This record gives sequence, C-alpha cells and structure tokens, in this order.
Amino acid sequence: MRIVIAPDKFKGSLSAPEVCSHLDKGLQRGAGGNLEVVRIPVADGGEGTLDAAVGSGFTRRTATVTGPTGQPVEADFAVRGHEAVIEMATASGLALVPNVRKGGRPVSADASAATSIGTGQLIRAALDAGCRRIVLGVGGSANTDGGAGLLQGLGARFLDSRNNELPPGGAALANLHSIDFTDFEPRLVDTRFVLASDVDNPLLGAQGAAAVFGPQKGATQQDVGMLDAALARFVEVLAREIGFRAVKAAEAPGAGAAGGVGYAAIAVLAATRRPGIDVVLEFTGLADRLAGADLVITGEGSLDEQSLLGKTPMGVARAAAAQGVPVVAVCGRTTLGPERAAAAGFEDIYALTALESDVNRCIAEAGPLLEQLGTQISAGLAANRPAAASTKEDLRV
Repeated sequence: MRIVIAPDKFKGSLSAPEVCSHLDKGLQRGAGGNLEVVRIPVADGGEGTLDAAVGSGFTRRTATVTGPTGQPVEADFAVRGHEAVIEMATASGLALVPNVRKGGRPVSADASAATSIGTGQLIRAALDAGCRRIVLGVGGSANTDGGAGLLQGLGARFLDSRNNELPPGGAALANLHSIDFTDFEPRLVDTRFVLASDVDNPLLGAQGAAAVFGPQKGATQQDVGMLDAALARFVEVLAREIGFRAVKAAEAPGAGAAGGVGYAAIAVLAATRRPGIDVVLEFTGLADRLAGADLVITGEGSLDEQSLLGKTPMGVARAAAAQGVPVVAVCGRTTLGPERAAAAGFEDIYALTALESDVNRCIAEAGPLLEQLGTQISAGLAANRPAAASTKEDLRV
C-alpha cells in the first residue's frame, strides 16, 4: 500500500519535514513496516517554503546577507538547475528582529527602519548560482519599505535632494528624490520571477502594506500614516524613473505583500503573482507523485475556517481529488465539524487534542502524538475500514 504524506508545518511546534517523519514512524509501526510511504513536505508560499523545496530535490545554499536591522545574517535559499526558491523570512523576517514588549505583545524594535535589502542580496546569490527562474516566497517580513531595500540589494541607489543615499527602512522614503539604477543587476533582464503570495492587498491606503500589516510589525498609528505617505513618495519617484507602470503596480493585487516587497517585485522585476500553495505544489511535483497512491495525509497545526481559504491542506486535497485519491488530515486542533470536513474533501480529521486535551502538551509533545495518530491510521487501513476511521467525536475537538 502506498501512502503520500504532504503536510504543512505545525507552527510553533514542528516543521513540515518533522511532521512527515513522525507520521511515517507511526504508520510503519501500525503496519509492521509494510507500507510504501512518500514524504512531500509542503507550504503555502510563506514559512516552510524552503523546506518544501529541499524536500523536493532542491539543494540548500547559504549566503551572508544584511538582516532587517542592518546586522549580517546567514540566510538559506534553494537551487535546482536554473531555478531557485527564496523564502524571504530567512533574510528579512520579523523573527530576526530583537523584540520588545508593548501592550502585552511582542513587536519589532523599529518597524519604520527595518529593511528588505537582504532579500535582494539573496536574489543576487541565486543569480551567482546560475539561476534564471526565481520563486520568491514572501511572508513573515519585518520591513515596510515597499521593497526599496530589495532593490538596493540588487544595486539601486536611493538618493535625497542632496544626492546622499537614504538610510534603510520605509520611513526614509519620505525624503526620496531620485533612484539611480546605473549599477542595477544586469542579469535580471534574463530572469523570470514568481511572487508566491496569497496576499491581495495594494501598496497604499486603508488596505495597504502600512495600514494592514504595519501594526503586526510594531508600527503605531502615527507610524502607519508616516509610512503610507513615504511609500506614496516612493511610487511617485519610481514612476519618474520607469514610467506609469510604477503607478499601476501600486494598485495591483499583492503589491502590499511583505511590507511592499510585492510592489517592487511587480513594478521592477516584472514578477508574476501566484497563490503560494499552487507554486509549491508545482515545484514539489505533487500531482505526478500521487500516481498509484492509496491515501494522502495532509494537515497543519490548526485546521479551521481559514484553512479552507487556500491554505496548504486545501491545495493538497484538491490535487488528490483530481486523481481520485482519498485524503485525511492531521492537525494540532480543529474547529471543523464532520460536514465541513467532508465538504472540504477530507474523509476524516485526526487532531492531537483528541489524544491530549492540554494544548500546551500537544505543542510540546507533537512528535510522539503524531506517531500515535499515524498508528491509528494504519490500524484503520489494516482493518479494511475507510482510511480515516476515527470516531465522530474526533471531529468535534
């Protein structure tokens, strides 16, 4: 019997490869080691995208780049032939910023000064590796700089009225007077970019990068207004340099992704925006690897209504349904009842909280608990029952 395991990470607990490993152990234990298990860690374009690439045959590379606060960081990317996968968070992520507490929640120390320059430097590293098709997975960014830092990392110079280079960060763009593309990376002309993002926000305004995502990075309401005005200045100056497409790109769905990195990618790099899960499933070759499978197991940490809006489990379920392969999901917790689960394409949902009611223990002991779920699934298969033969109570966690 052939089983494909294709989960996302359990955020705050296990990476997608770790989820695969623990499930595999449990499945084999329950089946006496007689299963053919294919592990395909997946993601939705954000955190975990790099792991999905490496798990699909890409080679992990490392480059020293400038982090969001200006300090050097070691950032990974993945290469396969002439294709690269870059997970922006490894170079410019909020997790790389020293945090302070404000109002009882962690926030970045300086949301207005964080930069995306390291992501641009990672793109250069991918070009040095011979890549000419680059998937840019965005999410978890610290910056709200409109992607100005990304362009700086590729050789652009952002200048004030005295021809001095601006300091990093979105706030400095308020003083932007001109952009010098003289030393801009020439290899970009022959490079195609895919922006893997589910965010459809524009760059500016009430639904823009600063207003919607700035507060998540520690920006105050005063900061949000200042950053939005600075980004508008960026659009104005960039339009003088490259034409009206700079204005049009600011309104494009996805321009507000990753603090506006989506904007720079669309306006200057001519990136094509695609749903993250579609991009990941494509480079993992999931559809082809489902051939001959008897069951697919997918999942993520919390399987809820938001999961149904294009998250990883839904993408996997659609791919499996297209080939007539049954799907079950594993998760830390779920809010989906039996009807919603069935409508989403899942024959059943196995939650860690069905085994352990203490959520904190589920997080801390997710690995062993997942192995138990794997054994349960194997037992269902061995008894010639539907692959997802848990009780109705399991679905009401």
